Amino acid sequence: MRYRVFSFVVVILVSLLVGCASDNEEGGEEILSHIGNWNGEITIPGQSLGIELTLEEEGGTISIPAQGLADYQLSTVEVKEDQQIIITINIQGQLLTFDGQLTEEKITGNFTQNGQQFPFELVKGEKQEVTEEEGEFLTIETDNGTLYGELETPDSEGPHPVMLIIPGSGPTDRNGNSTALPGENNSLKMLAEELAENGIASLRYDKRGAGKNQQAVVDESSLRYEQFVKDAEGWLDLLASDSAYTKIGVIGHSQGSLTGMLAAQTSRVDAFISLAGAGRPMDEVLYGQLQEQLSGDLLEESKEIIDGLKNEETTANISDELQSMFRPAVQPFLASWMNYNPAKELAKLSIPVLIIQGEHDIQVSQQEGVALQKASPEAELTTIDNMNHVLKEAPKEREANMQTYGDPSLPLAPGLMDDVLGFLSEHQFIEEN
Repeated sequence: MRYRVFSFVVVILVSLLVGCASDNEEGGEEILSHIGNWNGEITIPGQSLGIELTLEEEGGTISIPAQGLADYQLSTVEVKEDQQIIITINIQGQLLTFDGQLTEEKITGNFTQNGQQFPFELVKGEKQEVTEEEGEFLTIETDNGTLYGELETPDSEGPHPVMLIIPGSGPTDRNGNSTALPGENNSLKMLAEELAENGIASLRYDKRGAGKNQQAVVDESSLRYEQFVKDAEGWLDLLASDSAYTKIGVIGHSQGSLTGMLAAQTSRVDAFISLAGAGRPMDEVLYGQLQEQLSGDLLEESKEIIDGLKNEETTANISDELQSMFRPAVQPFLASWMNYNPAKELAKLSIPVLIIQGEHDIQVSQQEGVALQKASPEAELTTIDNMNHVLKEAPKEREANMQTYGDPSLPLAPGLMDDVLGFLSEHQFIEEN
């Protein structure tokens, strides 16, 4: 996912090709051995992001513990005669690059993502042991592997109402963080903790291919949007079968809004909250985003591809600039996503609905919430002042707004939890003591 351009759209990990490290050329300068385990960090604004690399003779792996990425295959590793080492990783069609200088015990240089550079430093050492994650986890079995979800429970004696929290697009984990972005914001984790403090349990889960569900990734050529809906239905069925919960609600963030409203149509759900969700079909949202970023032939090509996908027609020849978005393997998934009109799907729900949009959301405009509410007049619509897409207070200016995406020290935007809790209390979701 090229986040600065297409941050709301692409949802799955691509298959990676493992490259080979360069061999020493006869008569050339001796190349230092890069093989081994390397630990260090990327320095990004406001924090440092810990990383672990295991470099082998051919390729290797990367782990980013804070973002739930473990032993992810590198695409290429190249060591040049001047001891320059270049490492690339392809995550969701987005190329990440480490360009550094190799010594016997250290690699230093720049990490590049979305055109932005951040310094990094790695030191050679033993592979760090993976520590067991704290928290209480539930599981469900699916046709495509076991899924894990983290349960957040109030300190008070139960039973409690419970909310299923569904993350947004891309390789997003249960805390609201994505491997397609440096850093973490922990927005969904904060949301779960705030709910627990107010007597509401919650279950949140990593998307397939992220966090504890990394192993359950589905090949992108086979993935369809309905898989996300089935996953949410599985979690709702599990909660409905447990007498520890009095009522069940859904909070769907971004893409998770559509997933949640579809799952709520076939499962037991007592309340639904859309957080920063789209109100129009994905083809319209996507083309609107592209109009702000592209022009000329590329915009026209994009329109032709989108029009084809709406008619379930794929396009084989794609310009290099559009490969990240429209590579052939992902087109069937995009077509399946475009089949749904969120406004029409929301109108099918007969339960209390709250629509929340952020005033400074640079990914999903306030008009998307208006479209949802227009189709479902009984739904409540609220806008949180200064809130952006990751539920933090942020300026409207794009670069400053994006910086909050990787700052876990920022709390949830003021007013967000007041509106969530007020809605749930109003509709007797929270039982009064």
